[in-house]
Amino acid sequence: MYATARAAFWGGVFEAAHVPMLIMGASFIGFGSMIKNMDWSLGDAIYSTLSTWALPGQIAMAEMAAEGAPLMAIVLAVFFINARLLPMVASLLPQVRREGIPAWGYYLGAMLIAATSWVGTMRRLPDLAPDQRFSFMVGYGLLLYTGSPLFTAAGYLLAGHVPEAVALGLVYLNPLYFMVLFLVDLRSRTKVMALIFGTVLGPLTYLFFPDWSLITTGLIGGTVAWLVGRRSTIGETP
Repeated sequence: MYATARAAFWGGVFEAAHVPMLIMGASFIGFGSMIKNMDWSLGDAIYSTLSTWALPGQIAMAEMAAEGAPLMAIVLAVFFINARLLPMVASLLPQVRREGIPAWGYYLGAMLIAATSWVGTMRRLPDLAPDQRFSFMVGYGLLLYTGSPLFTAAGYLLAGHVPEAVALGLVYLNPLYFMVLFLVDLRSRTKVMALIFGTVLGPLTYLFFPDWSLITTGLIGGTVAWLVGRRSTIGETP
């Protein structure tokens, strides 16, 4: 717990400046290098990061555009991929609300919620006073957001000096980091069930409809895990 909301903001900045920034930075270096190899401009790479700030959606957009996919197909693909951020926002914002913040402040704050900032803030919520949570979230997310285009530019300028396999591998560091953080706390039965269902359903759905396997696995596995967790919680309630 911090002394003031302002101290909580800088506490969020400080915590994000360590491993989270390094992992996210490495991923965006890989993305910048990938964009360079596609012969896109540096401005395109930076604009993609600033306007979207969701690496899986950015990768899908770039690859589909490079293959000449229709605009509507690209929009739908990015929409479905980035829809994963909606439950993150819905679960985090109600816990950081405090008096004195206008509605537009929450809209701007929601733009700073990505997988890394979400898991970092959610882990610290129990240790923060209610009036410090929003400030911490903003500090944490703002540093990651403002640093991402810089790492994107660095990756773009370093393209050709880093083996392509290494650059592509860097892109996947961020989701790997998110998964590791997810595995750190398995006290929740719902988390455990979600991992089990995802592990089993992923290969099976890929065999039948590979283009939709990720979405299908997440939808079915996540829903069933939530239902199982909810039923067990209700059953334990006296």
